Amino acid sequence: MFFNLSVSIVIARIITLLIAFTFHEFAHAATATALGDPTPKNHGRLTLNPLDHLDVMGTITLLFAGFGWAKPVPVNPYYLQRKSSAGLMLVSIAGPATNLLLGALGAIPLRFGWVPLTPSTSTIIPSPGEFLLEFLFINLALFLFNLIPLAPLDGEKVITFFMPDHWVKVYDNIRPYSPMILLAIIFILPMFGLDLIGLLIRRPLMDLAFLLIGRR
Repeated sequence: MFFNLSVSIVIARIITLLIAFTFHEFAHAATATALGDPTPKNHGRLTLNPLDHLDVMGTITLLFAGFGWAKPVPVNPYYLQRKSSAGLMLVSIAGPATNLLLGALGAIPLRFGWVPLTPSTSTIIPSPGEFLLEFLFINLALFLFNLIPLAPLDGEKVITFFMPDHWVKVYDNIRPYSPMILLAIIFILPMFGLDLIGLLIRRPLMDLAFLLIGRR
């Protein structure tokens, strides 16, 4: 898939992921800091420098599959819960919410026709329309992917906040296996014709993208 992409699309994806991952992780760090947790700043994560946030495997996965992850921002739940019982959930949701916001902002020029959806005339430089489409799709993919309720994704902290206590105890038993379950969903189940990623991400992504740009 990756090797069939034009150079201009690859460049658009690289630029997009630098922005999307950086703002995603910065949103986690800024929210934790606002809630009184000094941990992100102490670890050098309260920054918009992409090099401090990128994860090699997550970046490669995004280029190949259209979704991925960055290095998690370290936080101290003690500080967060002192400020608010929802502190950890708010920090977790801040990242995906930022990607949704970025995607919505990228859709505005497309929705109002300020930027035409024309292919690039260059083999290297993406057209504005190409770039904004990649920017929209990747940010929406990160929004949806990170809401999957499996550790280490943000959705795990979000869903457990809203769960009854007795469900959380059951979920705690599943948590150690969550990364393996996630890898199976991404790489193994599609080999047997079960495309959960398509169900959870690709179809909702397209519906949301069409809603934002106002066309199909």
